[in-house]
Amino acid sequence: MENCIFCQIVARNAPASIVYEDNNCLAFMDIQPVTPGHVLVVPRQHAIGLNDLPVEIGGHLFKVGQKISAGLKKSRIRCEGINFFLADGAVAFQTVFHVHLHVIPRFAGDGFRLVFGPDYRKLPDRSDLDRLANDLKVFL
Repeated sequence: MENCIFCQIVARNAPASIVYEDNNCLAFMDIQPVTPGHVLVVPRQHAIGLNDLPVEIGGHLFKVGQKISAGLKKSRIRCEGINFFLADGAVAFQTVFHVHLHVIPRFAGDGFRLVFGPDYRKLPDRSDLDRLANDLKVFL
């Protein structure tokens, strides 16, 4: 896609600090890192959301993310943990509409927080969980 920054990076028409590439994806440093070493893993094929991507490519993004995670822990970055984050849709805070996996190195006291809603600690009834599980199973 001509106006997609990630497609431009894949085509080498926009600059990026690439850390990994193969036939299916490219991984590069995020230009707005949450923490030092923040990497984005993107498929070469343009896909707006995860459901627009072949399942094997979606899975491959996470395999590459795992490889990047291991590299981050061994590198001079020496992070203490990793968060994976994939925003699928505007309501999920996706801002670049080319599916991508964030690999975010974590450090004690880094200040990065995931904020949950006010009912997060309230445990749902098992019957509600079972009903939701059964509803979902139909579509898998």
